[in-house]
Amino acid sequence: MDEILEILEGINPDIDFETCDTLVDDGILASLDIVSVIAELSDAFDITIPARDIVPENFNSAEAMYAMVQRLLDD
Repeated sequence: MDEILEILEGINPDIDFETCDTLVDDGILASLDIVSVIAELSDAFDITIPARDIVPENFNSAEAMYAMVQRLLDD
């Protein structure tokens, strides 16, 4: 989880990623930010995030991203 928080803070250090759970729904992360997050998560965890997983529910919070990464690591 710490690595995901570091990635997110590197993209926008002004957001409280530990508590926010509407990152996509409220437009806090723009589409280019999501592309950056996907690239960073892919590199950091050596995973491929399939198109079916690129949905707001998986990127609305750091916890949701962590759950998605864990699920992809288990596959």
